[in-house]
Amino acid sequence: MTDKKVAADPGALHESLTLEQQQELLEKYDLESNQRNPQNFMKHIIYFGLLAFTVFQLYTAVFGQFPAQIQRTVHLGFALTFVFLLFPASRKLSKRTIPFYDYILAVIAIIVGSYWVINYDRLVQSLGQLQTMDFYIGILAVIIVLEGARRAVGLPITIIAGLFLLYAFYGPYMPDFMSHRGQSLDSIVNLMFFSTDGILGTPLAVSSTFIFAFLLFGAFLVKTGVGEYFNDLAIAIAGKLTGGPAKVAIFSSALQGTISGSSVANVVTSGSYTIPMMKRLGYNKNFAGAVEASASTGGQLMPPIMGAAAFLMVEFIGRGVTYWDIAKAAAIPAILYFTGIWIMTHFEAKRLGLRGLKDDEMPDRSKVFKKIYLLIPIVLIIILMMSGVPVIHAALYGIISCIIVGFINPDVKFGFKEIIDGMVDGARSALAVAAATACAGIIVGVVVKTGLGLSLANSLVKLAGGSILLTLFFVMIASLILGMGAPTTANYVITSTIAAPAIIALLAPDVAASAAPLVIVLSAHFFVFYFGIIADITPPVALAAFAASGISGGDPIRTGVNSAKLAIAAFIIPYMIIFSPAMLMIDVTLWEVVWVVLSAIMGMIAIGAAIIGYWYRPVNWIERIILLAAGIAMIYPETLTDTIGLIVFVGMFVIQWMTKNKGNGSKAAIS
Repeated sequence: MTDKKVAADPGALHESLTLEQQQELLEKYDLESNQRNPQNFMKHIIYFGLLAFTVFQLYTAVFGQFPAQIQRTVHLGFALTFVFLLFPASRKLSKRTIPFYDYILAVIAIIVGSYWVINYDRLVQSLGQLQTMDFYIGILAVIIVLEGARRAVGLPITIIAGLFLLYAFYGPYMPDFMSHRGQSLDSIVNLMFFSTDGILGTPLAVSSTFIFAFLLFGAFLVKTGVGEYFNDLAIAIAGKLTGGPAKVAIFSSALQGTISGSSVANVVTSGSYTIPMMKRLGYNKNFAGAVEASASTGGQLMPPIMGAAAFLMVEFIGRGVTYWDIAKAAAIPAILYFTGIWIMTHFEAKRLGLRGLKDDEMPDRSKVFKKIYLLIPIVLIIILMMSGVPVIHAALYGIISCIIVGFINPDVKFGFKEIIDGMVDGARSALAVAAATACAGIIVGVVVKTGLGLSLANSLVKLAGGSILLTLFFVMIASLILGMGAPTTANYVITSTIAAPAIIALLAPDVAASAAPLVIVLSAHFFVFYFGIIADITPPVALAAFAASGISGGDPIRTGVNSAKLAIAAFIIPYMIIFSPAMLMIDVTLWEVVWVVLSAIMGMIAIGAAIIGYWYRPVNWIERIILLAAGIAMIYPETLTDTIGLIVFVGMFVIQWMTKNKGNGSKAAIS
């Protein structure tokens, strides 16, 4: 098949997409990838400027950070400067030339980024008393942060941040349950740029330290060939299983999530290979795209990186919570998420009679497993963090191990140039994250200053009449809406600031949020995090599903609907976390954890069979209803419901097993 034919019909591919086709899809569905490629001297200036950005970050990681305001504004100044030089104001503008106004914005970003460096002593001693120049610099900072986020992240987060700024100013005119005394323009500017509660708040603090280090680590993993190895390893392990290509997609995407901070990037990277393979073996194009989209979105939920949200959770929750506490708490929910997708694709493959890969379609397993050393950086970084090594140091050691592995791997060209390129790629990947976290800081600052979070929380609880299920349902809808189109980091900041307090207020009504039991706080944060993330596969704004449909040639909405079906576990697990916090492995016995996991898996088997319509044989509608009820009963953490659900599950299993040779006709794939 020629490249021309491939470009015309990417869904008909029997091979993986070319790098050019992958980039085209990324630019269409992932704003972070929609960057200019200047061809004149600016190309070299940008290259060495991004290198300088990484050098600054590495210097502070090794020798210690500057004072908070300096560390964060320099980080922000670097990021916004290159956002304006690399991200066009509109998709329709040229990708090769930089218009004059973007040079002006870049200069403003440099001024804003250096203002605290130049005036640090005076600003610290001023105790919030702003001079005229301070006021105007603060105004410029807010404007360029909003515009930078719009370009690099998208319009939704900019609109939300803008509305919050208006809310801060017009507080007295709001409805009673949202009203506050209002903030003057001076106080808003002071809050946003001359305190550590606004733009320079916790989200940007995490971006300027931990997140940058791990993005750099991810860039070096790509350079050493680990990303490609994930596909080979996934095929070697899962390729020959029933419906092998779909299981390869799930396994590969879970691994890709360790180095990718974007659901869309994950889809395009692994899906360009797995989706054509699934279609070739008989999966419907909408279903093939859905498998990859749901699995790739789950990559943001998979420890150790979790799309960089884990580092934000540590800072937002506080209370001495460590990174390892978050990663450990995320492990069982993430495993259950991918188990749910695995079960659904298995039943679909059995229903359609789809085979695994043949021997001649498989890679040489001995060669694949001989290269298992490529996973050393990931294993090392997990071990280091388990042993209590500071997160930033663990990332640095991980980067060093990547460089060593790169020199060992004979399948990639790796030398001094690749090391420098990796540093540049790491800085480039941090631009959108810095813009997103700075913009999210605006939202957090307003919430903290006005008390809006508590007001909204109490209003949601009141609207739900104190009902736990109804409150959780409202929070779920709010998180899905707030998460649409937002990258993982901004997504978590927004949902945890606006939606999570409602759950905490409901489950711990008699204490302040800061004094609520840790298990409740963690449960609330994971609840909103999950629903914010799966907005990427929930129509109508399902960016990961839309990107997958661009590869499969399927219908975007149908692909999104199928993605939501496959990811049904993601709609159930957050409720399980609230009702059965043993899943987070906090103050629980081993037996409690084992029972929660086993009952959840059995519940997902029942629900999966009900949705797909197949177990050991086709499942009729009456059996579907019974299985769905049994699954929900086992997932709801009560002894009575677990017992009833288990009895029904065992009964349905026996019936299916005894009659498995009846009615095994194949049907068309989910469309």
